[in-house]
Amino acid sequence: MDLSVVIVNYGTYELTKNTVNSIIEYSYPFDIEIIVVDNASVDDSLSKLQQYFNNKVKFISSPSNNGFAAGNNLALKNIDSKYILLLNSDTILWENTLNDIYCFMEGNSDVGACGCQVLLEDNTLDKACKRSFPNVKNSFFRLFHIPTNSEDDNYNLDDLDDDGIYEIDCLTGAFIFTRKKVLDDVGLLDETFFMYGEDIDLCYRIKEAGWKIIYYGKDKITHFKGASSKKQRPKLIYEFYRAMYIYYKKHHSDESNVFVNLIVYFGIFVLCVLKLFLNIFKKKN
Repeated sequence: MDLSVVIVNYGTYELTKNTVNSIIEYSYPFDIEIIVVDNASVDDSLSKLQQYFNNKVKFISSPSNNGFAAGNNLALKNIDSKYILLLNSDTILWENTLNDIYCFMEGNSDVGACGCQVLLEDNTLDKACKRSFPNVKNSFFRLFHIPTNSEDDNYNLDDLDDDGIYEIDCLTGAFIFTRKKVLDDVGLLDETFFMYGEDIDLCYRIKEAGWKIIYYGKDKITHFKGASSKKQRPKLIYEFYRAMYIYYKKHHSDESNVFVNLIVYFGIFVLCVLKLFLNIFKKKN
């Protein structure tokens, strides 16, 4: 197989169905398979998807929901394709996106992973699709919403052309097109992360291993990110800040002294508590 597309479903029948349909409605000059991993959905989305797609899609049913990374790994452990696309279940692929990025990867053997321009439902850019690795300085500016022209405030790479093609640090987990041999080299997704941070961690390991990560802004997908409600489930807020802690501890704690590390950990804790408190007063859409 040339390309395996991995999608994790968790009670999102309509979204997952639309994502898969946005792939199979086009033809490709290479072999492609679609693997949907169901993360122990508590509704009937898995059976409905199986019935709808019949033999067009491969399905893996997880007995428990151990998170986004673990769900993807269930498929990745059994894939032997040349390329792998990790794709969110709430995305829509645009025409030519897979073709163009496949051809780009074929022509650039030093590229370990490639992403595209990710647009939100309102057609604005999902800034997570092209970013620098988080560190103490750029995270400080971002988390506290401090406007600045400082060179240290470089997390979202706002100064770079949205339609361009260039090397970056980090892609969004909504769309990561990578090589099987890259995952053989750096390992699968870190299952310590439940549903945030695993994309940043993977990109970090890919670049550490000497591969390039490319933002291919000429092609696009749509990402229906957080469209269901302004009010977040407390579990998701907790996992977001927990991912910050895991990532920092894993990749940056050795670079700083104990005092700095304690400040960072305390800051993450305070922000998490504050976000949980403010979320209580938000209304559902």
